[in-house]
Amino acid sequence: MAAPATRKTFHSDRTERFTESVIREMTRLAILHGAVNLAQGFPDFPAPVDLKKAAIRAIEADHNQYSITWGAKPFREAIALKYARTYDLALDPEREITVCCGATEGMASSLLATTNPGDEVIVFEPFYESYHPDTLLCGAERRLVKLHPPDWRFDPAELRAAFSARTKAIIVNTPHNPTGKVFSREELTQIAQLCQEFDALAITDEIYEHIVYDGLRHIPMITLPGMRERTILVNSLSKTFSVTGWRVGWIAAAPELTTSIRKVHDFLTVNAPTPLQYAGTMALTEQQDYFNGLAEVYAGCRRAAMEMLENAGFRCFKPGGAYYVMTDISAFGAADDVSFARHLVERFGVAGVPGSSFYFDKKSGSSQIRFCFCKNYETLSVAGQKLAGVRHV
Repeated sequence: MAAPATRKTFHSDRTERFTESVIREMTRLAILHGAVNLAQGFPDFPAPVDLKKAAIRAIEADHNQYSITWGAKPFREAIALKYARTYDLALDPEREITVCCGATEGMASSLLATTNPGDEVIVFEPFYESYHPDTLLCGAERRLVKLHPPDWRFDPAELRAAFSARTKAIIVNTPHNPTGKVFSREELTQIAQLCQEFDALAITDEIYEHIVYDGLRHIPMITLPGMRERTILVNSLSKTFSVTGWRVGWIAAAPELTTSIRKVHDFLTVNAPTPLQYAGTMALTEQQDYFNGLAEVYAGCRRAAMEMLENAGFRCFKPGGAYYVMTDISAFGAADDVSFARHLVERFGVAGVPGSSFYFDKKSGSSQIRFCFCKNYETLSVAGQKLAGVRHV
C-alpha cells in the first residue's frame, strides 16, 4: 500500500504555542553541571517532622485507596476551619471545597471549568509560567497588564482598559511569583470593583499566603465585598509546609462554581494522594505556631540572599512576600537573560531562571533573572561564594 502523500501531524496546534517549563529546564541544567539550584522553588531543608510522621501513620492505617473525588472529608473540614480561623471566612466543606493535585492542577481545573474558547482572561505580567499554557489549553485569549518595577504596581487605567464584555476572569497571584509583590487592599479593591462592573471572575493563586514580610498582610480576594460568589481561591500545602512533591492542594469557590470545577478535577486526576490528605488534616489543625513563625524564617533567608546577590553585582527588587527575588542584570552587559542564565550555570555553578520566561514579550524580561531563597544558609553561602567572581567577567 502506498504511503499517503502528506503525513498527519501527531500533535495538537495548541501545544505548538508554548514550551516545556523553563524553570524545570534550569533544574535539569543545574543537575547536569552540579550547580546550586536557586531556580526551582523547592526548599532544600526537611519538611516538618510531625507532618512526615502523620503521613506515615496515614499509610500504616491503610488510607491508601481512592478518597472521595473532591477530597477526604476530614481534610476538607480542616481546610474550612483554617479559613474560618485565619480570615473569618465561612466555607462549606461539602459544597465549596475541592481537594486537587497541587495548585497547578487547581488553576488548570478552574480555568477549564469556567472559560470557553474566545473568552478573555486577564493576567498580570510578569506571570508564573503555567498561566500561559493554562489559557491556551482552554482556548481562551489572554490580556496582559504590566506590573511595573521597582514596586511592581499596575496602572489602574491600563487595568481598566484590559476589561471588556469578553472578560471571563482575571488571575491574581498574591503574594506574587516571580516578583514577591503582595497586593494591597486598595489594589485588590480596584480589581474587585472591575470584576463586578464587567461581571468577571477572579481566580486567585494564594500558595504563598503565609510568607509575607515587613508587616504586610495577605488579603484573600474572596473576603472582599461583592467577591464571595465570583472568586475561585486556589492554594496548597506545597510552599507553606515544604512538601512541593506531595501535590496536595485545594480550590474554594461558591457551590455553582465548585460543581463545574469538580467535574473537571474528577476526570483530570480523580483525587489527590489520600494518605497525604490525612497528613494535611493534622497540619492545618495542629500547626498554628508553625504558621506564625514561617515568615520570620524566610525573612532571614531573604536577607542573606539579597546580600549575596548584591555583593555579586545584581540589582535586587526587594520582595514583600513569597521566596523569590527578581534581579536586574543590566550591569553585567549580558546579551540577554537566557544566555546569561546558562553562563551562570555552566561557568559559575549557580542556577536562576531567565526573566523572559515570565513574560509574553520576551524582550520585557531580557535583563532580569529570578532566584529563589527557600534554601538553608549554607546553600546560600555556597551560592554567594560561587557568584563572587561574576562581576569580574
